[in-house]
Amino acid sequence: MLTHKLPLLINDQGIHWSQQRILAIASQISVLLISVIVLTNIVITLGERRLQEDWASQRYSELQAFGTLIADKVSFQQFRTQMFATSARLNRYLELPNHDNQQELQNHWDVIVDNIPELLGMALYDPQGKLKFASGEEFGAHPLPASLLGSTRNMGGQEIYTSPLEFSPINGKLEPYLYQLAWLENPDQSIKGFLVTYNSITRMLKNIKPAYSSKQTPLMMLDTQGLLYSGAMASPTIGRLPDTMGGSLKQSYPALWRKMATSNFGQFNGDDATFVYLKVELTTQYETRREYYFLSYVENDEIAAKFEQWRNLLMGGAIFLTLLASIVIYLTHVYRLAQRSRDFSIDLANRLFNTNAGYIIVNDVGRVISANAMAATLLSLENDELSDRSLQRILQMDEQEYNQIIARLTTSQHWDGELCNREAEHVQIAVNLRLESDMENNQSYTLVTLTDISALKHSQEEARLNRLLGDTPTAAVLVDAKGVVIKSNSAFDTLIQRPDSRNLQITDLLAEEFKQQWPQISQQLSMKGTWKGQVLSSNRHTHDDCVQATLKGHLDASDALEYIICIFECTEYQVNKNKVNSVPQRSTIFNERRDLERYFNNMSQEKKDFSSLMLIDIAAEGMLSHMSDMAQLESRQKEVEIQLLRELPHRYQMSRFQLGKLIVMLPDTDSDQAHYFAIETLSKLRSNGLAEGICIGIAAYHGGQALEQLLNNAEIALKRAKQTDEQNICQAFTRQEP
Repeated sequence: MLTHKLPLLINDQGIHWSQQRILAIASQISVLLISVIVLTNIVITLGERRLQEDWASQRYSELQAFGTLIADKVSFQQFRTQMFATSARLNRYLELPNHDNQQELQNHWDVIVDNIPELLGMALYDPQGKLKFASGEEFGAHPLPASLLGSTRNMGGQEIYTSPLEFSPINGKLEPYLYQLAWLENPDQSIKGFLVTYNSITRMLKNIKPAYSSKQTPLMMLDTQGLLYSGAMASPTIGRLPDTMGGSLKQSYPALWRKMATSNFGQFNGDDATFVYLKVELTTQYETRREYYFLSYVENDEIAAKFEQWRNLLMGGAIFLTLLASIVIYLTHVYRLAQRSRDFSIDLANRLFNTNAGYIIVNDVGRVISANAMAATLLSLENDELSDRSLQRILQMDEQEYNQIIARLTTSQHWDGELCNREAEHVQIAVNLRLESDMENNQSYTLVTLTDISALKHSQEEARLNRLLGDTPTAAVLVDAKGVVIKSNSAFDTLIQRPDSRNLQITDLLAEEFKQQWPQISQQLSMKGTWKGQVLSSNRHTHDDCVQATLKGHLDASDALEYIICIFECTEYQVNKNKVNSVPQRSTIFNERRDLERYFNNMSQEKKDFSSLMLIDIAAEGMLSHMSDMAQLESRQKEVEIQLLRELPHRYQMSRFQLGKLIVMLPDTDSDQAHYFAIETLSKLRSNGLAEGICIGIAAYHGGQALEQLLNNAEIALKRAKQTDEQNICQAFTRQEP
């Protein structure tokens, strides 16, 4: 970045704040403040609403658990009333209603009432519904409902009737309660009395309340008409809630009641608080269902107080981010002004050395100060993208190489090298670095000169390819790793009868078998560097002669296959020159097993006694990458057969055993002679590039053996030959037993 400490050629190179720039930065900061304020308010509102929803979900879960507990409590009270109705003392009194039994029963009831907090009292009624006696004076004054006494009742026997909630003054306070009635029947199902137990709702709620979230959490119980039975507060913080027992929520807060009346559970967001309610069914009677509402709420001010800490954090974070963003806006404008000033200086420097050569000026820390258009063109970059780049990145070097160049530059004041443009293919650039010093300002900079030497490199590459190809009478062709012809000599063009074979596939110019073997040939060239073989069949461009092929691969610096030199020698020339040696001594080969058996059986016993059998396996593991390719295996077997037939003595006979295996019958040949012949055969195959992976098993004939036994012995020897991995030749059963 330019600073005022550096000398300026003209004043326009400096940083100048315009009025338009000042208005732009002021408007951006104003928009930032408004956006932060609005976003902060939205986040705070959403946070309070989320906290409110979390509270409502938690309260609803607690109300569900609370409703389940109180319903279980009422069910247990029914069971307890049934137990009281069948107690021994009550039955004794009903059978003998004298004063002593009554006194004993009353004393027993007093003990039960004192030990069960929610049980307010017990009373006994005669069959006509008149009170006989009770455990206290607060209950029993009102007669029982007529619907429970007459013959038209729907309940009786072991059933327990649970009444709706009612109020009764106890110790000067209005106490909500419910009573449970049990029918006391004779064996003939006639009524002999009624047992009534009175249970306090307030005490039941107090016993269950410790399981609730906290003691300060409000909990209200209302019936389906909106009357309050529990949870009244002397001074409620919300004015629209009833403050006395029996008060009506329906009248004091109609909006909340309409929401509750239309659903069994839910949430209501009021102006002052958030309410959560749940309808609970205590028990089901034949006459009616005992359903009540449990209501809880939290004030909005309490939610806001709980969110106060997060609000402060959000506001502090918003202020910090606003300041940080304002600083970034200011620095961005300063950077743009400096960038514009620097661009102007770079453009001025470009015009100073605008020539056909590429020039780059680099400062003392290795950053590009300026570059002309030609340098950007050679590097395939825009002039703006080239500015402020590092010299190491331009030279495409790692840290170690770059440090060596800097050390060389510091020592000798210059460095020469070459650079390959990765963006544009076949573009070579000569790089010259020269260290210059400004004695007046005591500063140094590096002048980079770029020269396009692509044409020179192309000529050198052409010369190297010509040297590789050579000018010989033997047909030769130079191809790349994919088999595309790059150069060929006249002998090759004559061989394939094409004037120009460049940019064609070598596999399309030669035999079909050669095309099928090309993947394996490429693999062997990458591993061993050479491949030798024969092209047995020809395409429409060549004669029906056997072509001996020798391929040699050339690797690049990364040991990858770069070029392949192919040399083809037509066997027709050798046949004319040495016809006797190239013509096979035997031109027939048995194709079927029975032909070999007939040949073996027709041999005289004298020849059999000193005969041997040689089993040749040409389909060894690893020889071909895809042994399932039957065409390649057949082609290789055909090459081996032709080579063996050329060298096979007249008295020997060869036969096909199966695909990939050949049998050679050796009459009048003992085991030692057979072993020497196998070594000689393998050596000749190796000289023609056909011996790799071939294994041979040899078996000598024993008296009385059939051809099948001889073949089995040869197969055993072949298996051993595959296991040795040394000579690839093994004999079996060659020693005669005494």
